[in-house]
Amino acid sequence: MDKFDTTKFVPLNPDTNISAKKVLEAVYLAMREKGYDPVSQIVGYIMSGDPTYITSYNGARSLIIKVERDELVEELLREYVYNRSWEEE
Repeated sequence: MDKFDTTKFVPLNPDTNISAKKVLEAVYLAMREKGYDPVSQIVGYIMSGDPTYITSYNGARSLIIKVERDELVEELLREYVYNRSWEEE
């Protein structure tokens, strides 16, 4: 009975060699190729955590779930601020 009294933790080994920037680029291209609106679909995924917002085409869905959603938001914000998009308006 002892083995049923404890909780077993299974460590997750995220792929630390993959950057959020590369993932976003690959997912964006896959979404465009399939005719989806990449911005809308990626926002849907980030907000909900539901990977079905992302196409499985070219492994995009498998790729995006390897990166934490907060890392994706951080990368998007970093690029936005770096490019100072608000100054072009």
